[in-house]
Amino acid sequence: MAFHVEGLVAIVVFYLAILAVGIWAAWKTKNTGSEGDRSEAIIVGGRDIGLLVGGFTMTATWVGGGYINGTAEAVYVPDYGLAWAQAPIGYSLSLILGGLFFAKPMRSKGYVTMLDPFQQLYGKRMGGLLFIPALMGEMFWAAAIFSALGATISVIIDINVNISVIISALIATMYTLVGGLYSVAYTDVVQLFCIFLGLWISVPFAMSHPAVTDIGLTAVHQVYQAPWLGSINSLDIYTWLDNFFLLTLGGIPWQAYFQRVLSSSSATYAQVLSFLAAFGCLVMAIPAVLIGAIGASTAWNQTEYGVPDPKSKKEADMILPIVLQYLCPVYISFFGLGAVSAAVMSSADSSILSASSMFARNIYQLSFRQNASDREIVWVMRITVLLFGASATAMALLASSVYGLWYLSSDLVYIIIFPQLLCVLFIKGTNTYGAIAGYLFGLVLRITGGEPYLYLQPLIFYPGWYQDDNNLYIQRFPFKTLAMLTSFFTNVIVSYLAKYLFESGTLPPKLDFLDAVVARYSREHMDKATLVKSDNIVLNELAPVNPRHSLTLSSTFTNKEAFNYVDSSPELSNTEDN
Repeated sequence: MAFHVEGLVAIVVFYLAILAVGIWAAWKTKNTGSEGDRSEAIIVGGRDIGLLVGGFTMTATWVGGGYINGTAEAVYVPDYGLAWAQAPIGYSLSLILGGLFFAKPMRSKGYVTMLDPFQQLYGKRMGGLLFIPALMGEMFWAAAIFSALGATISVIIDINVNISVIISALIATMYTLVGGLYSVAYTDVVQLFCIFLGLWISVPFAMSHPAVTDIGLTAVHQVYQAPWLGSINSLDIYTWLDNFFLLTLGGIPWQAYFQRVLSSSSATYAQVLSFLAAFGCLVMAIPAVLIGAIGASTAWNQTEYGVPDPKSKKEADMILPIVLQYLCPVYISFFGLGAVSAAVMSSADSSILSASSMFARNIYQLSFRQNASDREIVWVMRITVLLFGASATAMALLASSVYGLWYLSSDLVYIIIFPQLLCVLFIKGTNTYGAIAGYLFGLVLRITGGEPYLYLQPLIFYPGWYQDDNNLYIQRFPFKTLAMLTSFFTNVIVSYLAKYLFESGTLPPKLDFLDAVVARYSREHMDKATLVKSDNIVLNELAPVNPRHSLTLSSTFTNKEAFNYVDSSPELSNTEDN
C-alpha cells in the first residue's frame, strides 16, 4: 500500500484543530475558580458545565474508538451479529440507571471524585485499595483505544502504527494538561460532531458500492456469511446475560462518568445529562451498526481488498476502517478516519484526566499531604497527566495483551467497585471490615474464574465450562455477576457481624484495629469527622455548588449522613475544646 499524503494532511489538520480548541478552552477558563480552588476547577470544571457541553462530553466519553469499532466488529462477525452488539444498549441503560439512582446523591453531596464517599465512610486505606481497580480500568482502557487508533490509521494512510499512537497520545495529553476538564469538555463537542458527521457521510457511499448486497436481505438470509442480525444459542444465554449486566451495571462506577456528573451545575442537571448521553450513545451506534452490516454484505473478492475476506485474515476487529478504505472514495475515507480518531481521543483524554484526578485528590492530598496547597495539587495533577498519558501510550505499543488486561480490569470495576458504591450510598451500617472482605472475595472469585484473553486458566470450573480449539477453558456460567453479588452480600454481612461482635462485647475494643466500629474517634476517624463542619455550605439540587477548599481536610466533603454522631459526641467535643 502506498503512502497517502492526502490522508496524512487530513489527520494533521484535524489534530491541530482539536489541539487549538483545547488550548482555547484552557485560555478561556484560565481564571475560573477562586483562589485556592483551581485544582477543583480542573477536576470538576467549577461545577458550571451546562446541558449542551455536558451532554456532548458525557456522550463522547462513552462513544470512543472501542465503542465504534467494537460495535461494527460484533455486527460483522458471523458467530455474533447484532444480537451480540451489547455495548449500545448496555451503556445506554448504564447511563439511565446512573441518572436515576447515582447522579443525584453524588452531586447533591458535593463530592469531587468518585472515591470521596469511600474515603469518607471507610477511611483513606480503603480509598487507596479502591483506587487500584479504578486506575487499572482507566489506564488499560486508554491504552486499548490508543492501540486501536494506531491500527486504524495505519490501515488507511499506511504509516507506522507506533508513530500514529505516539502522536495521538501526545495531542490528547497536551490539551488535557493545559485545560483539565474544560479542554476535555470543549474538544468533546468538536469530536462528537466529527464522529457523527464523518460516519454518516461514509455510510451512503459504502452502501452504494457495487460489491455490496442489500443489507436488508443479508440481515435474515445467508449470502456471503451468516445473517448479520445474529442469534443467541440456548447454551450461550447465561454468557450473554453476564456480559450484559457487566456493561449495564459495571458501566456506572467510573470516574470518567462521575466527573461529568459532579461538574454539572446542579443535581437535576446531572440526571438530565445522563439521560441525554444515553440517547446520544444509541444514536451514535447506528452508523457503526450499518458499517458492520455493510461489511457482512460485501463480496470482498470484487473489491481491491481481494480474498480472503477480513474475518478469514483475522482482521474482523478492523472492519470499520476496512470498509472506509475499500468501499468509499478516497476523500470520504479520510473524513471517516478523522471521525474514528476523534472517537478515540474523546475517550482517551477522559481516562487520563480521571486517573490523575483520583490520584491527586484521593491518594496524594487526602492520604499523604493533607495540608498541601492548591498550587501543589495542581502541579501534582499536571505531572500525573503526563505520567499516565505516557503509561497508556507505552501499554498501547504492547497491544498483544492490553485488551486482555482491560477486559480483566473492567471486570474488577464491576465486581469490586460497583457493590462497594451500592453499600456506601444506599446501605447504612456498612464499615471498613465488610468493605475489605467484599473486596477480597470478589477479587478471588474473579481471578479464579480465569481469563482467556490473558491465557489465565481457571481454578474454579463452573457448570457449563468447555475447552475451545486453543485449549482455553471458557466459562458459560455467569460467574462475574456471581462474584459481584458475593462481594456485595459479603460487605453487608461482615459489616453487621463486626458491628454486633464489637458492640455486644463479644470482641474487646482493642481488636478493632481498623477503628471502624468501637474506636470511631481514633486519629483517622477524627480526620474523617472533621471532613464535615456544621457551617458548611448548604447544598440543594437547584443551586450551583462551590464547596470551600481549605488547606486542611475541613470542608472537603458535605455528606453529613454517614457521620451524624459528630456533633453529639462528648469525646469529640472534648477533643475539639482541647
